Amino acid sequence: MELLRKKTFLTALIFAAVFTLLASTGIAANANKITKEELKKIMGEDTVLILDVRAGRDWGSSEFKIKGAHRAAPKDFNLWSNKYPKDKTLVLYCA
Repeated sequence: MELLRKKTFLTALIFAAVFTLLASTGIAANANKITKEELKKIMGEDTVLILDVRAGRDWGSSEFKIKGAHRAAPKDFNLWSNKYPKDKTLVLYCA
């Protein structure tokens, strides 16, 4: 039960952090939000890229990482934001 509570908390934290990141870049108004169930359905599709945008120390010390996610440092958003294909769906997450 404790693990489920931690996962639920982490999921809520992920969505809050992603929204905060997007809001700071001015693109939050155009960003869609998805649930973890929706993410599970699209994971593995060729049209989807998952980006782990947690800060370096948070990313490095976490035991929870989405398999296949690409690492993208939030502080370098301007460097990597345009490098991904426009025909892909980008899913950003952090916790």
